[in-house]
Amino acid sequence: MTEMSVPGAPARLTDHALLVAVLALGLFGAVMIASASMPVAEKIYGTPFYFVIRQLIFLGLGCIAGVVTFRIPLTVWERYGPHLIIISLCFLTLVLIPGIGKEVNGAQRWIDLGVFTVQVSETVKLFVIVYLAGYLVRRGYLVQTTFGGFLRPLALICIASTLLLLEPDFGAAVVIVATSIIMILVAGVRFSQFLAIVGVLGAVASMLILSSPYRLARFMSFTEPFAPEQVYGSGYQLSQSLIAIGTGGLGGVGFGSSVQKLDYLPEPHTDFLFAVLSEELGLIGAVCLILLYSFIVWRCFRLAKSADEQGNRFAGFLALGIGVWIGLQSFINMGVNLGLLPTKGITLPLMSYGGSSAVVFIITFSLLLRIESDLRQRASLALRANQGMPAGGSS
Repeated sequence: MTEMSVPGAPARLTDHALLVAVLALGLFGAVMIASASMPVAEKIYGTPFYFVIRQLIFLGLGCIAGVVTFRIPLTVWERYGPHLIIISLCFLTLVLIPGIGKEVNGAQRWIDLGVFTVQVSETVKLFVIVYLAGYLVRRGYLVQTTFGGFLRPLALICIASTLLLLEPDFGAAVVIVATSIIMILVAGVRFSQFLAIVGVLGAVASMLILSSPYRLARFMSFTEPFAPEQVYGSGYQLSQSLIAIGTGGLGGVGFGSSVQKLDYLPEPHTDFLFAVLSEELGLIGAVCLILLYSFIVWRCFRLAKSADEQGNRFAGFLALGIGVWIGLQSFINMGVNLGLLPTKGITLPLMSYGGSSAVVFIITFSLLLRIESDLRQRASLALRANQGMPAGGSS
């Protein structure tokens, strides 16, 4: 097992740029949720600030969880990765049991805890990445040289994805499988095996779309959302999203002035928050958000490279997986809003409304901060050793 944490050295927050970017993303999201959710919150709950207040509470809980996460050595995450994947499969099974899982809009994705509900798929994404990062360290040679070593982690991931499809949550399954495949590719799997599994997964995805009238209708509406037979049916969400984005133009119609959020665009504070943002803040606001996500993803990949150079493979795979996850989920959400991809129920990380998502992403970013802290401490110790100075000495 790779020793990532510096013995006896407390973790210190050193990546202030990443911290500022994450805080900016969370606060930006809360502001946009406040704007996008006012009409629906007033209509359903009688108060325009219902959703943003809950989001701020979840962000606060996430910060508490993030502080705790930052203090946990990465070796603990590596050691308990297999346990986390088992917990994930148990949660995914529980959510399908009537009376335990809560159904919303035809999908059974939540476990009702009374005061709030937990969306299981959000924790599963993180746990799968943690498990796979540890597996690629422990069994990296087998992944590179044998077909069995390549298939073993994919079997567990396919079980998790199958359970997600039963909810159904096609979007989460796509994110988990795609992230896992990219991590395994970077680990050095044979390219022929990679192409084979991608071909199989592509065929399975096609079968899933063709076998479900609902998914097929969503896919067809993506190609022509303004067709007369689609615009008030399966293409309604996408057509309203495109109207919102087109209305925003370069500078937007002004914060709080969106028209599409007034009972025209479904889910304006969750799946289609990007459309409301583009309408109110225009292309300039949308580009700023894309740049913010791009910086975070770039930071993840930079951490992955630094960890690999220091020989900390678990931290490297973990940072890589997180970067792919955030980048992929952001791209899919924006792509759906822009009509570049078929409509899926995928939120915008740390922007869209959602308690489970907010808490899990803050925990995830805390892991990145811990990785950077440990890398910096190891680099400092190595520099002192090269200079012949004691670890606790002053320069």
